[in-house]
Amino acid sequence: MLKVNTARIAEFTWSSPEGEIIGAGKEISEELGRKPDSTDLNERHPWEFYHVISGSGVVRHTEGTTPIEVGDAFLFKPNEPHQITNDGAQDLILYVVADNPLGESYYHPDSNEWTVPIPKRTIIRPAAREHHEGEK
Repeated sequence: MLKVNTARIAEFTWSSPEGEIIGAGKEISEELGRKPDSTDLNERHPWEFYHVISGSGVVRHTEGTTPIEVGDAFLFKPNEPHQITNDGAQDLILYVVADNPLGESYYHPDSNEWTVPIPKRTIIRPAAREHHEGEK
């Protein structure tokens, strides 16, 4: 059995270009053998798993919206659009286990922007100078 202790995995941080959105994470899947540059889907984890640790929020998806709270866990398959919003007074903290396949890009309809992942960095290419409410 392959096992890793997450306390021993280095944490990385990231932020949006203007610093309005920040995050941190650990590459747990890679520590468990995921090969992020492989084109063999058997060596990847092609889905997104979420587990709410604290706070509450709303998930927007193709069928509408669903409230989420502590203990809720949910999945999205590749190419299933979704958005998670904190609607509570405290921080919404969730675990995310995800794989973003090589070459996969994302369109953000509210801000009319595309995100084009490049190994070890992400480029955001604005289609217009206006931003969605709350973005800078």
